[in-house]
Amino acid sequence: MFQLLLISPPEPVPHEHQLLKALFDAGLTTFHLRKPGASVAEVESYLQAVPREFHSRIMLHQHHALAGQLGLRGVHLPAAARAVWEGKLGPGQRLSTSLHSLPELAAAPPRYDYVFLSPIFDSISKAGYRAGFELAELRAALQGPAQPLVLALGGVDAATLPIAQELGFAGAAVLGAVWQQPNPVAAFRELQRVATARA
Repeated sequence: MFQLLLISPPEPVPHEHQLLKALFDAGLTTFHLRKPGASVAEVESYLQAVPREFHSRIMLHQHHALAGQLGLRGVHLPAAARAVWEGKLGPGQRLSTSLHSLPELAAAPPRYDYVFLSPIFDSISKAGYRAGFELAELRAALQGPAQPLVLALGGVDAATLPIAQELGFAGAAVLGAVWQQPNPVAAFRELQRVATARA
C-alpha cells in the first residue's frame, strides 16, 4: 500500500497543533517533526503539546534522544548523524534518512525502514529547488523489491503523486502540498483520495 507521510512546516504555522491533531484524526499515520534550529526544550515542548496517543506516529529529525524518552515512532537521520545514531534505537523504533542521488540509493543499508529520495519534482516549499532526476532513470532504479522502501520527496502534490506511484515509489512525503494550502486538512484528505484511487 502506498504510504503518505507528512513533514512539519519548518517554521510555526497558526494553530499548528490543532491542525496536526485533525490530520492524525483524518488518517495521518506518520508525521516527521523537523524544526531546524529548534532547541531540545523547544522540540520537547512541541511534542508534549501533541496528545500521547499520537506519539507512536512521530519520527524525529533532530534531538534524537527525545524519541526514546517520549515513545516516538523513531528517528530520521541526516547524513552527518547516521554513524552516531544508527545503532542507538530503542526496541521497535523506526529509522529513516534522506538520499539525493541514485548511487546513494543503491548503497543504502537495509537497516533503514525507508528512505526519502529527493528532489523528485520541483519543490513546492523551497523556491528554486528543482527536480534532480530523469524519470526514466528513477523508474529503472525503483524496479523490483526495494529494501529499504523508497519514498518520493520534493514537489509531491495531487498532480504529481500519481506519477510517483507509476514510477514505483512505495510512498511519498509531503510538506508544501499540505501546509501551504488554505485548509491543510482538506489538502491532506485530497492527497489520500488521489493515493488510494490508484491502489
